[in-house]
Order: sequence, then structure tokens, then C-alpha cells
Amino acid sequence: MIRHAGTWTPDDRAGSVWQYLPFEVSASTAGVRVTLDFDRSHGAGGVLDLGLVDPQGWRGWSGGARSVVEIGPGSSTPGYLDRGLPTGEWQVVLGLHRVPAQGLPWQVVVDTDATVVDSSVVDSAVVGSAVVDSPGAWSGPRSPVPPRRPRRDLPAVDGLTWRAGDCHAHTVHSDGSLTIDELAALAAGRGLDFLWVTDHNTTSHHPFLAEAGARHGIELLPGQEVTTADGHANAFGDIGWVDFRRPGGEWAADVTSRGGLLSVNHPVSGDCAWRHPPPASAGGAPTSPAPAAEVWHSSWTDRADGGPLAWWIAAGSPLPLGGSDFHRPGHDAAPGSPTTWVACEDGDVLGGMLAGRTAVSAGPDAPLLLRVGDELVAIDADGTMLVCPDGRRSPVRGDRAIVGGHEGHHLLELTDRTVVAIAA
Repeated sequence: MIRHAGTWTPDDRAGSVWQYLPFEVSASTAGVRVTLDFDRSHGAGGVLDLGLVDPQGWRGWSGGARSVVEIGPGSSTPGYLDRGLPTGEWQVVLGLHRVPAQGLPWQVVVDTDATVVDSSVVDSAVVGSAVVDSPGAWSGPRSPVPPRRPRRDLPAVDGLTWRAGDCHAHTVHSDGSLTIDELAALAAGRGLDFLWVTDHNTTSHHPFLAEAGARHGIELLPGQEVTTADGHANAFGDIGWVDFRRPGGEWAADVTSRGGLLSVNHPVSGDCAWRHPPPASAGGAPTSPAPAAEVWHSSWTDRADGGPLAWWIAAGSPLPLGGSDFHRPGHDAAPGSPTTWVACEDGDVLGGMLAGRTAVSAGPDAPLLLRVGDELVAIDADGTMLVCPDGRRSPVRGDRAIVGGHEGHHLLELTDRTVVAIAA
């Protein structure tokens, strides 16, 4: 049993947000249990995040969602990779997310003699009565397969098909309350064709997406939310783990080099707003910190508020995406609120996004603006206004209005300037 304890201060956080506590795992170690203790009450004002590094590299991340993590020879707490108990030096990683002026007392206890039968240790407030039915894949009873809502009849060209999805959702592998199977059932029941599962700073959920998605008739895609106190970004693609401890200005180049796509999340949303220094630019032109941006996040409830659009324009209008940021039923917007539409070739969602073929609407059945070849098509949007990049406005008439000769990103707005749809 190893015990680390002390009081973190604002000076400690100024020195480094990341603190590392070493411990040894030997060939005789049956299992590892790490327990983090600090005053989690709102009045205390402190937040510590929890993760692990093993001799093979990054093992996993709980953020602020867990107080206990268990690693056994054949299973790990969700959020942590299953690769046994390699011998050598391990490190508990603490993120000093928020440290009050008076300091934050803390304690970490590492038990290297723990008996780990399965990965069943998880805070009940996070996942309730979930049980383990295979190593690393949390689930309760399998969710019923919901009936499929009819797909919309949408125009497309050149062999492309518009697919409806959501670019931002969480499971028990980070701070969500649903298992992967439960999330698949919910998203499929909403009529979505795809869902990017973007648990925080981990890829432990990736091996279990395809099976659950196939069962429910929805494509669950491997993503991760690269998360720090200065902003979050989604890395889309099966590209391996992205080191969130590196400067945020470096993430996009790293993700792009691996064949993925980086998108800044909820850039003007409270204490999760994007505050990372931008990458260097030539000539003083607006520079986006990533090729894409979650312009429409579920927190944008007053869509006459131009804040997210102002950020988007100032950042050089990166590819617009939408995300519900779903965590738990009854607490967040449902998957598909908003809906991201991608024009796909042979069902390739990531390829369509990398090619810049996206649109965003309030939901799967909401008014929609699509780019089809050289034309814009407004669907179920009678009475709205088409807003051009230069600010020109044109009224939309009819349930399927076609406008030619318009380049760049466009909006559909109501007369009070409430945004109802975005097209790349």
C-alpha cells in the first residue's frame, strides 16, 4: 500500500497542471487499485482529475468522474485500456484543474495487492447499477433495438448520400451515464445514421463501438474529446490517443498527420471556452486553431445570440459541425440536437467531413440547408432567410427552394435572426 498526500496550492498549479506520483508494479502484482480523495463539495472550490501511465505509455483517464480506478490482469475500469499489468514504474497522473486560494488537501492511495475480479468499481452517481459483461465494456442488460425512423428524402449528386449524425457524445468510459449499447439504442431511435463517441482523453471505448453500432443499425465512430482547462477539441478517427498535455496549438497538426480531423468544441461555452493560444499565422490573416469547429453546440439555446458565429468568423470560418455533447438522459440535449449532416461517398463519414461536405440543423427533422453541387437547397424552410457570407439576405419560398451561384458558408435564419440551419 502506497500513500501520497499533501495540499496543492495555486503556486503548484502555476508550476505545472500535471503532477505525477510513481509506484512500482512487479510480476507478483495481482491487481492495482488507485483511490483519490479530496473535498469534492462545491463550496471547497477544488477539482482534481485522475489518470494513469504504465510502462507502455498512457493507460487511461477519469478526469473528475472517478474517485477509484481498478486495473486487473484481464479488465480495467472504463476509460482505461485493457493490457494487463506490465511490470515497472507506473504513475498516477493528477490534473490540477481547479485549486482554490487556500489550497486543496488531497490523498492518493495505491494498493498493488488489490484483488480485481472485474472492472466494477465506478462511482454510482455516474453509472448507477451498470455491470460488466466483457473486459472493459460496461453494460447493463442489452437495450431493445428501436424501430428505425424513416430517412428524409434529400437531394445529392455525384454518388453522394447525406447521412444524419451527431459529432459529440459520451459513455461510461468517461463522464457519461450510458453504456455504449445504451447510447447506440438511444441515438438510433432518434433516427441518426452515425454518432461520434468522444470520451474524454481516452480511446478505451473504441474496441466496442462497431459491435454495438451494428446491433442497433447505427455507425458508432471512434473519436476522443481532447480535454483541458483551457478548452476542448474533438479528434475524429481511429488514430490512436492524442496527448492532451501538449499545447493546444499543436493538436490539429498532430491529428491531421494521422489522417484524422480536429474540431474545436463549444468555443464560447462558459468555463469550457477555447482559450488556447492560436497557432502561428502568416500575414496576420485569421487563423483557425483547427480545421473544424463545433459552431452549433447544445448550449447554444438562444440562437439569436451571435457569439458562436462571431467566434467562427473571427477564426476564419472552419468547417461547421454540431454536437449535442450528450452525457445522460434528462440532463443534456438528446443525441442529434443539433444534427450534423455529411454528404458521404460509400458511407465514409470521416471522408465527407475531411472533404468539407457538412451541414447543421436543429434536429433530424428540422429545416435544412444543403449544398448540392453548385446549388444550395433549402428544405422545409419556407419563410426563412438565406444569409450569405457577405451579409446579403434572400427570402426562402416553398418547402424545397433551390438557389444557384452561392459559394462559401451560408445560414438560414428566422426574421429575428435566430439561426435554424448552417451549410458549409
